[in-house]
Amino acid sequence: MLSVVAAGCGASDVEVPVPRPPASIVSLCRAFHDRLPQRLHGLKRRSTSPRSDLVTAWGSPAIVVRCGVTRPVGLHKTSELAVINGINWLPVPPDRPVTFTAVGRHAYVEVTVPPKYTPPGDVLNELTTAIKATVPANSDATL
Repeated sequence: MLSVVAAGCGASDVEVPVPRPPASIVSLCRAFHDRLPQRLHGLKRRSTSPRSDLVTAWGSPAIVVRCGVTRPVGLHKTSELAVINGINWLPVPPDRPVTFTAVGRHAYVEVTVPPKYTPPGDVLNELTTAIKATVPANSDATL
């Protein structure tokens, strides 16, 4: 699970580890980043540290999106997924999720939604258009 650290309060940068996917995934993630809204769930975008086209954050506490993360450890063929607007999401932990990973696509997209923002499905729904437009589904039905 992602650990997000605010370097202070308010407008400071959100410290987020940057994924290191292969170049083919980086290009998908850059296109995804370019499609992300300036406001998510009514919250303004925040700067991240280090700066990267693979990481975006909004609000305080920060909702964080990372594109190109590695396959989630808990993802199995029998994993219980949440389907929101046609996107399959792996919630972690399953009973009170804070981190959701879009699966079954050419790049894994991880979204950390602090408990303050409920229901988290609203946040995920706002991201589906950008995911569908830039990160194609796997044609071979793999997770």
